[in-house]
Amino acid sequence: MKFVVKLFPEITIKSPPVRKRFIQRLNSNLQVILQRIEPKIKVRSLWDRIDVNCPPVTEAVYEEIVTALEDTSGIAHVIEVHECSLESFEQLLKIVKGIWSERLKDKRFVVRVKRSGQHDFSSGEMERYIGFGLLQQTQALKVDLHTPQITVYLEIKDETVFVVERRIDGLGGYPQGSQEAVVSLISGGFDSIVASYLTMKRGAKTHFVFFNLGGAVHEAGVKQVAYYLWKRFGSSSRVKFISVPFEEVVGEILQTVDHSHMGVVLKRMMLRAAERVAANVKAEAVITGESIAQVSSQTLSNLGVIDRVTECLVLRPLITYDKQDIIDLATKIGTYEYAACMPEYCGVISDKPNVKAQLNRVQEEEDKFNFEVLEQALGKTCVSNIDAVPEELKEYRQITPKQELQVNDIVVDVRASSDQQKKPLNLPGIEVLTVPFFLINQQFVDFDQSRNYLLYCEKGIMSRLHALHIKDQGFDNVGVYRP
Repeated sequence: MKFVVKLFPEITIKSPPVRKRFIQRLNSNLQVILQRIEPKIKVRSLWDRIDVNCPPVTEAVYEEIVTALEDTSGIAHVIEVHECSLESFEQLLKIVKGIWSERLKDKRFVVRVKRSGQHDFSSGEMERYIGFGLLQQTQALKVDLHTPQITVYLEIKDETVFVVERRIDGLGGYPQGSQEAVVSLISGGFDSIVASYLTMKRGAKTHFVFFNLGGAVHEAGVKQVAYYLWKRFGSSSRVKFISVPFEEVVGEILQTVDHSHMGVVLKRMMLRAAERVAANVKAEAVITGESIAQVSSQTLSNLGVIDRVTECLVLRPLITYDKQDIIDLATKIGTYEYAACMPEYCGVISDKPNVKAQLNRVQEEEDKFNFEVLEQALGKTCVSNIDAVPEELKEYRQITPKQELQVNDIVVDVRASSDQQKKPLNLPGIEVLTVPFFLINQQFVDFDQSRNYLLYCEKGIMSRLHALHIKDQGFDNVGVYRP
């Protein structure tokens, strides 16, 4: 079994030294990925292609090999071939018939020959001979030059013939690791996932940075999708998953910053932190999933103000994408379910967001912010290798919401103060505490520990995240209320 890897066209038009470097990188990536599947697979690079030779033992993992080739960036397409020497038209017809006979039954077909080297025949002459022979010696319906159901491909290079058995579309892009490293701000939603994928496809070694706003479960979900992306599209590179606890940063913003500027200030705090993380992993740029005007903080005016907080290059692969285009791409790469089920953390929501923020006004709001809180968050940053994620995920616990309340239960409304005021929680006969989510972790230690506390929020997501976070601190008298 042999595969011939055809290079992404943009690689072939590079200068000879750059092209050689890209081919070497792709060759190395394929060796790493395919030899994990079967160590006996041989990968050899040439000027215009890469050959992948698979011994008979690999037939048992055939589909796994095909999937790996489909998901490796830098490849235009792959052809599975039967390789033989060119002896005569008659000998070649016999080989082609053996491969294609069954598939041609009752089908319209055409033969296409691509030839390089010096020969005493033309490509057209071989096409006619092989086509006529297949029509006479198989149960093919007819030769159809214009609308064939099947195309039989042959590639001839000097005295070697490759009879194409299957064509596999590649991912395109540049080989993983051929570009500088970047850090991608990943929240687990559609936008950040797809932005990370596009950066990986373009060849950048992509580290994942997660600003944890909701405890262990939120982090577990984001780790799952980050690991999926790396495993499928970038496993030839060793990358980091970096988690920065941002709950207290959000709490500080909610308590000190004017509502109209919260979104912009939060993004600027994230970029400040991301710049430090990027320096630590020697990354050249920060990647975000922002798109023009998708939300209030993503107007051109606000993006300009956000970017001015850092000297680090900020790239936005999705800047002109429509939301449906992003969702469609997430579906195509297999991350739709991850994003659709991901908790949507909306702790910093401005009642009347400013869509044309002014830098001096934003800086005035930031002057109220205690930057020691940001420094403390950065000091608690957790860095792990992405390939360690499966083991780490085994440690996370789940929690079952409670619908029926008992006498000893106290319900804790953890929604933002504005939501608590707009829609007060009314539970006759049940004690209700109102503690905003950004304070619950700090205040829980002072609660009467002889009572049972059930956290509540409207969607049941933030309450679950914080309940698990409190359990991780050693408390067992906490759960979730979902009426």
